[in-house]
Amino acid sequence: MRYSVLDLAPVVEGQTPSDALRNAADLAQKTESWGYHRYWLAEHHNMPGIASAATAVVVGHVAAHTKTIRVGAGGIMLPNHAPLVIAEQFGTLDALFPGRVDLGLGRAPGSDMATARALRRNMDSSDNFPNDVVELLQYLDAADPKAPIRACPGQGSHVPVWILGSSLYGAQLAAYLGLPYAFASHFAPAHLAEAAQVYRSTFRPSIWGKTPYFMMAIGLCAAATDAEAHVLRSSQVISFARLRTGQPGLLPPPQADLSHIPPHVMQGVEQALSCAAVGSPQTVKRALSELMAQFEPDEVILTGMIHSHAARLDSFRIGAEAMRALGAEPADLAA
Repeated sequence: MRYSVLDLAPVVEGQTPSDALRNAADLAQKTESWGYHRYWLAEHHNMPGIASAATAVVVGHVAAHTKTIRVGAGGIMLPNHAPLVIAEQFGTLDALFPGRVDLGLGRAPGSDMATARALRRNMDSSDNFPNDVVELLQYLDAADPKAPIRACPGQGSHVPVWILGSSLYGAQLAAYLGLPYAFASHFAPAHLAEAAQVYRSTFRPSIWGKTPYFMMAIGLCAAATDAEAHVLRSSQVISFARLRTGQPGLLPPPQADLSHIPPHVMQGVEQALSCAAVGSPQTVKRALSELMAQFEPDEVILTGMIHSHAARLDSFRIGAEAMRALGAEPADLAA
């Protein structure tokens, strides 16, 4: 069992994107020292509270401030990009940081539809995602001197490609192509069990993977006490509620009283964020143990939005301690 980090480089109220990116580098350095295996960043657009829109650039920033932890995208929203461009970007990252780069691919736009149109210019109603994934894999595969189009850098890099998803679609595609699969259970857990089952039962061995490899995302907010952790997590709850009601913004300070959130909105937020470990070290350890026992992932990727950078560091430290106590191997010992 390995444990990793998913970061959105949150921009908190009272700070700037520069602060968020500086905090991301600091968190990556700390989590590297705590045995986390990967540090992934996610592509989102038109969201003031997220600083990882230019995902490949931020991956390079984090990689330059670390030494051993794997870095990558969790993920790149491939419909927003030409596969060749992504192959060149991540081929370049691999040339700069050999053997440390991952590339997770998502099918969603990572934004609202108006922003998606601004990103893509031409909105095609057909679903080209599977073909785009295969095209990208070919660009990263062994160099073919006869190929009319090659990714330079990129060809022959064999950057590991993952499929990301929150439904059965990604599970089926990852299984069909023989790729590792990561499920976004930290904000969309409804189909987690079914997706894991479908992926494992229909997996076809490939040159990219001989056996299925399943990673699940788990929300994390750990503190000295359960009460403190729940107050710290209120920042993410408020932010998610605002997003769901069309009011995205910077990550707000924590609030003990959340009665201003309408009950029907809160119900949806609680369901979306239910795959989580929130509380004291003992509570977090128990929650992680129960989730891993239920879904049997090959790897866990932890994520959490906390207003205070110091408190966020402490949360990921506690998470690492809990994972090690549950038998997970720190990255420096992992095969």
